[in-house]
Amino acid sequence: MRRTSRSADILVVSTGRPGSITADMVKPGAIVLDAGINTVNGKVVGDIDFAGVKEVASFLTPVPGGLGPLTHLMLIRHTLLGPQ
Repeated sequence: MRRTSRSADILVVSTGRPGSITADMVKPGAIVLDAGINTVNGKVVGDIDFAGVKEVASFLTPVPGGLGPLTHLMLIRHTLLGPQ
């Protein structure tokens, strides 16, 4: 996985394991989208080691507050437009 993830310009992560993607697994300047939601010691975190990866990536979505609101928006949109 390290070789594949390190070659990606855009990396979408959803492993289900907190901190499973570290800085050495990310191509410098890559865009990293963290779709993971985990609870560690009562705190919501993603699947990426945020502190390390933010030093390498050009853009990184935070957890919480990154992709979650977009997911909710799209679910509402599909619910409202679906019956048409």
